[in-house]
Amino acid sequence: MNIENINKVFFIGIGGIGMSGLAKYFIEKGVSVLGYDREKSFITEGLIKSGANVIYDPSKLNISEFIDNKKDTLIVYTSAISKKHPLLKVFIENKFKVHKRSEILQKISKFGQCIAIAGTHGKTTTTAILAHILKVADFSFCAFVGGIMENYTSNFIYNGEDFILVEADEFDRSFLNLNPNFACITSLDVDHLDIYEDSENLNEAFIEFKNNLLDGGFLISNEQVDIKSLKYGISDVSDYIVKNIKCNSSFSQFDLHFNGARLENLKIKLQGVHNIMNSVAAVSIALKLGVAEKQIFNALDSFDGIERRFSYKIDNENIVLIDDYAHHPEEIKQVFKTLKSIYPNEHLLVVFQPHLFSRTRDLLDEFADVLSEFDAVILLDIYPAREEPISGVSSEILLQKIKSNYKYLSKKSDLSDMIKNIGYRVNVTLGAGDIGKEVEQIKRELEYAV
Repeated sequence: MNIENINKVFFIGIGGIGMSGLAKYFIEKGVSVLGYDREKSFITEGLIKSGANVIYDPSKLNISEFIDNKKDTLIVYTSAISKKHPLLKVFIENKFKVHKRSEILQKISKFGQCIAIAGTHGKTTTTAILAHILKVADFSFCAFVGGIMENYTSNFIYNGEDFILVEADEFDRSFLNLNPNFACITSLDVDHLDIYEDSENLNEAFIEFKNNLLDGGFLISNEQVDIKSLKYGISDVSDYIVKNIKCNSSFSQFDLHFNGARLENLKIKLQGVHNIMNSVAAVSIALKLGVAEKQIFNALDSFDGIERRFSYKIDNENIVLIDDYAHHPEEIKQVFKTLKSIYPNEHLLVVFQPHLFSRTRDLLDEFADVLSEFDAVILLDIYPAREEPISGVSSEILLQKIKSNYKYLSKKSDLSDMIKNIGYRVNVTLGAGDIGKEVEQIKRELEYAV
């Protein structure tokens, strides 16, 4: 299939963060973009403003409108869509060109030199930082990012196609479709056991990702990742060594030593050592691509972050509210460590919405251990996403294992009152489900109370 000859694309799940990036790419290329999503969002509304046609009711699709142009029409679906979905079934039954998002991303990645950022955590931030560096340096590139970049209010940047920067998702082994020229592995922790079954299979997938690198390609990984490559980290045995770390609530600062050279006092408006590591991963690739050091300094200093990545919603002497996408025990651990480094003498409250029944089941003890570090825990029901409920897996079971003195189950509508009643100054909302939609309401109600 030659996607350069496509005149129309229909996306099933167009409002997803990955699918919408692809939709924006095709809009940029002048292709007619249509799609379905189950609910309106700022993403779907933005796509409509850009020229896409989006429906929210599958019954509104008129398949006859597509039949005459079947050869020039591409159907793209996300892995989160069930094979039993009525729209997917009708397109398959009518013999349209139907492809997963990852397959189309692979074809686009071949239009230029591919830069792929993989890892179980940190890949979105790393991809976004590198995209901003390349934009500041005015490279010819386009970027597909798994989060909304504050600088651009978008998950997509188009500035040419000499380089194709992609966030390489390990879910459903999607990243194995790529053959990058440049690649990074930010982390490798147990996750997606519904796909991989065990850590050994997950590790083997990342090794296969490494082996897909084109001959002469550049690969760098965090020093904690047990895969042979160039390394970045705080250890003196790494190739890109981080020194003189300073972190506070406003920024993080560090020095970077590499190849007998050093960059001193690099500063980024992100909190936490983990985000310093994400910055170093991006900088190492930027240096390999030949980006000037001054442009790197300017880009880091002007990077405004990503929505729902340690995002301050309220920050005053009376109350702090931070929102983050963290949905894995290791990610929650990094949020906790960052909070303790910034607010060492404060009590900490976390509101957490577990994401996926399978992940909650597989990492139940790990979730309980890290959530127990907080002084107060409020749990919402598990966000199912693509899954059906699993018997014996629930937020109630997780709550029983948490050792915090103050721990509660809550409805979304009661969150603000519960936070106010507990009365801590520092509060954080975490999760990859729909908890992010509640944060603005929580913010308004907490600000009103103060």
